[in-house]
Amino acid sequence: MGIKAALSLPYAKYTLRRNRKWIDHPLESQQKVFRQLIQQGRKTKFGRDHGFVQIDSPKDFKEKVPVRDYEDLKDYFEAVRIGEESIVWPGKPIYLSKTSGTTSGAKYIPITKESIPYHIKAARDSILNYIYRTKNTGFVNGKMIFLQGSPQLDYSEAIPTGRLSGIVAHHVPAYLQRNRMPSFAVNCLDDWEDKVEAICQETLKEPMSLISGIPPWVQMYFEKLIELSGKDNVKDIFPDFSLFIYGGVNYAPYRQNMERLIGRSVDSIELYPASEGFIAYQDQEEGEGLLLLVDGGLFYEFIPVEEYGNEDARRLDLAEVELDKNYALVISSNAGLWAYDIGDTVRFVSLNPFRIKVSGRIKHFTSAFGEHVIAEEVEQAIAYINAKFSLDIKEFHLAPKIQVEEELPYHEWFIEFNGLPENMDVICEALNAKMCGLNPYYNDLIEGKILQNLKINSVHKGAFSRYMKSKGKLGGQNKLPRLANNREIADQLIISSRSEV
Repeated sequence: MGIKAALSLPYAKYTLRRNRKWIDHPLESQQKVFRQLIQQGRKTKFGRDHGFVQIDSPKDFKEKVPVRDYEDLKDYFEAVRIGEESIVWPGKPIYLSKTSGTTSGAKYIPITKESIPYHIKAARDSILNYIYRTKNTGFVNGKMIFLQGSPQLDYSEAIPTGRLSGIVAHHVPAYLQRNRMPSFAVNCLDDWEDKVEAICQETLKEPMSLISGIPPWVQMYFEKLIELSGKDNVKDIFPDFSLFIYGGVNYAPYRQNMERLIGRSVDSIELYPASEGFIAYQDQEEGEGLLLLVDGGLFYEFIPVEEYGNEDARRLDLAEVELDKNYALVISSNAGLWAYDIGDTVRFVSLNPFRIKVSGRIKHFTSAFGEHVIAEEVEQAIAYINAKFSLDIKEFHLAPKIQVEEELPYHEWFIEFNGLPENMDVICEALNAKMCGLNPYYNDLIEGKILQNLKINSVHKGAFSRYMKSKGKLGGQNKLPRLANNREIADQLIISSRSEV
């Protein structure tokens, strides 16, 4: 056993004991975070504009600070971007994290000297928590790869700007740098396909033990490894590979195909990082849900999804949430986000400790007929048919088909299979039945002859990748929306599928 592995277990035990203070006292921890945030916020333009000197409680905060998203707060963020000081947080941020926007193009989220340590600490603690639970320390001495965006930063404006994963790469602890891959030069490659090939060439001969990234892009990496090596699976290339760390999308729809590519099951840790803050991580092997980080510089509020958008929508504190209800997630942070709607929906699966599941995006749903199908439902349905029929599904997307001549409208599922299944009609029936069981509104529309049963459009190999590439979003931290309320992505997938090369 190497020295890192030998030291990791006692360090993990110490870390877990330290974290028990906030895990066991979440409400007190949230109140402490709230007070610290308000104290700092009083020193800013945002705080002066919103009467922070008169805020002494979360109730005061709700009365003075409305829930808003990036577009609503863009004037503040633009002032931060051009270098004005103490706009949303004292001083200037040390970075801006560039992410894709919905209606206003790119978003530039502040990262401050107070917030960046929490991104690093949460990722580290998730691994230490795993080590403490499993006593698996072998991977610590092997090579570790993090499939991520480029670490190159843009210094052309007032604040250094980059992708979150690239920013965090500059803060990886020194004791991990020697084990870490890929090389800086390869990590800086812009073209994702070239980057994946270069990463494969660098790692093929290395003892990889930990692999981390968004599942669809790790899947691409595994496929390229197998192609270049001539091996049957990843375990034959990396026999020491024992831990997969992921975030960004639900792993369940990918698990079966990933385990086929690997050649066996491996332990995994799910993370919930965002440019706005590191929100949760998986803290147990059995059971569902991610541990909500209540001591990570974030103060949380939760809006019941059915009230979202209403003027009188309730903003619940952690003490008021209930199990198995969907909430829009609102945060205030030590990066200067105040009652900020990050666009995600979550569901609590445990209240002691507080554990959540990400159930979707508040703007990514299908409800052309009032069914309000969410990401969690389509992911469960895909995972179901994947397992039931031993399918090999690479990617999928759901969109409504509204205008249909002489027949009822329907949900159209775009699925990329590795090998077209023969029993497509049976698969369609099973998928439709599963969706009826998961969503009673959809079931009512089917039974009421408002909708006909769903249909599957089997797109050609690589159609999803070509679509993402056409949008400049192939690889890195980019994610394909699972479902939409329009045909924008669907129509592009059809064109991409027809242009198969």
